Amino acid sequence: QVQLVESGGGLVQAGGSLKLSCAASGRSFGSYNMAWFRQTPGKEREFLAVITWRGGNTYYADSVKGRFTISRDNAKNTVSLQMNSLNSEDTAVYYCAAENRLTYVPSSPSDYEYWGQGTQVTVSS
Repeated sequence: QVQLVESGGGLVQAGGSLKLSCAASGRSFGSYNMAWFRQTPGKEREFLAVITWRGGNTYYADSVKGRFTISRDNAKNTVSLQMNSLNSEDTAVYYCAAENRLTYVPSSPSDYEYWGQGTQVTVSS
């Protein structure tokens, strides 16, 4: 079992940057694929980025590619999301997620077993 707690959300002006962090507790953090999603009211949870447990490979949604960077520190049991060039469309609740059962790179919310409680990011124009 893994418990996830996000932090770092807040209010930022358009064009600005923000870094989200997700602290994980539980065993074997290094064996989990870790991802970030976001959700706005009335919409489905949107995949943003994943970093694999094997090799630390990263994959991004087209909407954030080149602006967001996912990273992990297995020694500290944390995964981060550096977000640059933010715009109003990035306003959402951001979630980190973990899974360790799949053999392919997971990008659907249904792929993930563990979720944090979410952190609000608001971008003002």
